[in-house]
Amino acid sequence: MFDQLSKPAQRALQSIGITSYNEVIQYSEQDLLSLHGFGPKGLRLLKEELKSQQLQLNKNHQLIS
Repeated sequence: MFDQLSKPAQRALQSIGITSYNEVIQYSEQDLLSLHGFGPKGLRLLKEELKSQQLQLNKNHQLIS
């Protein structure tokens, strides 16, 4: 599902149970960047893929504190 991302970024998403685009859009950029192994490049690639699917990350809510 997240083949465009590096292995560390994929593992970071898996570590909090994210396995689909419908799950990842519940999180904000800040949430994802707070994960060990998920950095700016992973965020950029993920946002590009989400945009192609007409989806976007949550802008208003932080699920990870």
